[in-house]
Amino acid sequence: MKRRDFLPLLVGPLVAPWPSREVRCSDRVWDLVVYGGTAGGIVAAISAAREGASVTVLEPTDHVGGMVTGGLGWTDIGIGATIGGMAAEFYRRVFKHYEDPAAWKFESREQFLDSPPTRARHISGDKWWHHEPSVASAIFQRMLQEAGVTLLTAHRLAAVEKRGPRIIAIRCANDTVFAARVFIDATYEGDLMAMAGVSYRVGRESRDEYGEPLAGVVPVEKSTRKQWDVDISPYDERGKLMFGVQTVPRGAAGAGDRKVQAYNFRICLTDHAPNRLPIDRPANYDASCYDLLARYIAAKPTITLRKGLLKIDRLPNRKTDINDGGPFSTDFLGESWDYPEADGATRRRIIERHLDYTQGLLYFIGHDTRVPPPVRDETRQWGYPRDEYLSTGHFSPQLYIREARRMVGAHVMSSHDIDRRKTKHDVIGLASYGPDSHLVTRIVDERGFVRNEGNPNDFTGGHRAYEVPYRSITPRAAQCDNLLVTFCVSASHMAFASIRMEPVFMILSESAGVAAIEAARSDVSVQRVSYAALRSKLLERGQLLKVATTDPNSR
Repeated sequence: MKRRDFLPLLVGPLVAPWPSREVRCSDRVWDLVVYGGTAGGIVAAISAAREGASVTVLEPTDHVGGMVTGGLGWTDIGIGATIGGMAAEFYRRVFKHYEDPAAWKFESREQFLDSPPTRARHISGDKWWHHEPSVASAIFQRMLQEAGVTLLTAHRLAAVEKRGPRIIAIRCANDTVFAARVFIDATYEGDLMAMAGVSYRVGRESRDEYGEPLAGVVPVEKSTRKQWDVDISPYDERGKLMFGVQTVPRGAAGAGDRKVQAYNFRICLTDHAPNRLPIDRPANYDASCYDLLARYIAAKPTITLRKGLLKIDRLPNRKTDINDGGPFSTDFLGESWDYPEADGATRRRIIERHLDYTQGLLYFIGHDTRVPPPVRDETRQWGYPRDEYLSTGHFSPQLYIREARRMVGAHVMSSHDIDRRKTKHDVIGLASYGPDSHLVTRIVDERGFVRNEGNPNDFTGGHRAYEVPYRSITPRAAQCDNLLVTFCVSASHMAFASIRMEPVFMILSESAGVAAIEAARSDVSVQRVSYAALRSKLLERGQLLKVATTDPNSR
C-alpha cells in the first residue's frame, strides 16, 4: 500500500487550531446534529431519526463507522446478554448477512464456524459477533438510508457559537454552518465537547482521587500482561536507548499523570491467495526501529507468530483482525500521549508514525533475517485483502483511539461503579467488559532491563455486568446544557478501560439520541430530561436497563 494513497483521506480533515471568528448561523435549525460518524454517531442519529427528528451527522474524515468498520471485527463482547437495543440489532443484521451463502466468497459458513476458537464464540442466538470491515460498512449504510439520515464526510469542526451554556451552532472548516437544538459528540477525541468549554481529563488519575487501588502509575512488577518475560537490554552497541523505549520518568506508583494508553491499527489481512496483496517494503521502512524486538526474538527460541508477536483472530472469508500480541507488537507505546489535545499538524504526524511503524513491523516479521524462517514463512502467507479499504490502499484508515479526552460531568464513573454494581436511578444501558487498559510506557527498570508499564495483571477481573447512568454522558449544566457525549464519557481512566468498548458506545449513543429528542421537544436542557419518559422509550426499543441475577453468555 502506498502511503500517499492513505494519508489524504485520513488526515486531511483532522482538527486544526480553533479559529476565533464567530459562527454564522444557518437558516435551518436541526433537531439534532451529531458530530462523529463513528458507530456510536451513526446509532445516535438513527435513534433520533426513528423518533421523527431531523438529524444530520458530520464526520471530520472520509471514513464512516469508526473502529467497527475500521478493522475491529473481533468484537469486544463482554457478556453478550447485556447488549440490547440497536447494538443488538446491528449484530442481528450481521447474523442475517452471514446466513446467506452468497456472503461466503472464500470459504463456507461451516468451514469458518468449525475452525478455532468455537462456534459459540462467534454466535449468540441470533447475533453474530465477528465481521469483515466491508460488511459492517454496508450494514451501517443500509441503516442510515432506511432512517433517512444525512451523513456528511470531510466536515471538520472549526468553531462553536454559544449563548451562555447553550450551543447555538457549529461551523466546519469548509465554512458550512449547522444550527441545532441539541448536539451529540460521538467522536473518539471529544473535540466538540472540548471546544464547547466542557471540563475533561487526559491521562490517569491517582489512586487517591477516587479511591481506586489500581489507578495511576502501575508498579512494574504488577504490569505482567504482555510483559518482557526475559531480561533484555534496551541499549545499543553505542550505549544509546533503542527505538521504542521512553526516557521520561516513570512516576511514583499510584501517581496520576497525563500519559495515554497505546494506540494501534487493527489489521485486516488475508491468507487467500486470489484475494491477497503482498506486504511490500514500506517507503519509510527502518529496520532499526525493530532492533529491540529482534533481541527479544533471539532470546525466545520457541517464539511463533501467534505466541509472542501478534494476536491473530479470524474473521469470515479468511480474513483477520490482528491486535497487539506481545511485549513489542502493534501497540505503539508513548506515541499516543500527545494526540488527545493535539492540533491538526501534530495529529497528522502521530498517525503517519503509527502507519509507518505498523506496516514496517509486518514487513520486518516477514523478511528480516533475525526472525526465524518458520515465522517469516508464515507471515508471508498473509497479505492485504483486495476487497477491503479500496480507497486507502487496502489498509484501514482508522487509528484505534482507545482513549483520549474524558469528560468530567455530572457523575464521574470510577472502578467502584463497576466492582460494586451500584444501582443507578438513571440507567441508560449496561456494560460488562472487564477493564482493559493497554500498556502506557516502555521504560528501563532499576537493573537496566526493558519493562512495560500500564496494564496491571489484576486489572482484568473477568466480565461483570453493571449499569451506566445518564449523568455520565451529560456535562455539568452550567458548562453546556444541550450537549451529550457518548464516547468520551464522564469516567476515570480505570472505569473507562471497561466502558470504551464499541457495543457499549452504540448502547449509550442510542440512549443519547432518544434523550436528545426528548430535550428538543420538551424545550428543556439535556440535564432536565424526564428520566421516566426516557426509560419508557428505551425499554420500548429493547435497551437493557437492569443487571440480571446471573450473567449468561459470558465471553
